[in-house]
Amino acid sequence: MMYFSIEELSRSSVAATRGIDNTPGPEAVRALTSLLANVLDPLRQQWGAPITVTSGYRSPRLNSAVKGAASSQHIKGEAADIKAGSRAANKRLFALLRSSGLPVDQVIYEYGSLEEGPDWIHVSFTTTRKNRGQWLVKRYNTPGYQNFPWNRFKVDA
Repeated sequence: MMYFSIEELSRSSVAATRGIDNTPGPEAVRALTSLLANVLDPLRQQWGAPITVTSGYRSPRLNSAVKGAASSQHIKGEAADIKAGSRAANKRLFALLRSSGLPVDQVIYEYGSLEEGPDWIHVSFTTTRKNRGQWLVKRYNTPGYQNFPWNRFKVDA
């Protein structure tokens, strides 16, 4: 079952406001299709409730406008930022993603408070090389990424 669409993963309020064309090319569409088929749709099926994509494909111009990393997988159509409605729900979604066995390249828990849960989860999948299976954490307003601290991760029921 398909829960997401290429159009949904290409939609951007920043692009619309600034008049930036955010139409993915053929390579990005192939990458987005793989991300949907291998990670996002199966995750949504397992979750059993809506998941919102807050950022998917970003054209190079849009990526620059939102101050994304120059090497962002969003530019290639390989990444999406997702959320499930609240930090607590996002934390449970992250735990499900971890236990799902889905083939991920990179998952980033983007947070202000590790305990409360992330504001969103960055997830990527690639077909251009072996998926790394990286689980990282990024605290707002701090430089760099770190390996996820599994020893500190607790999910409330």
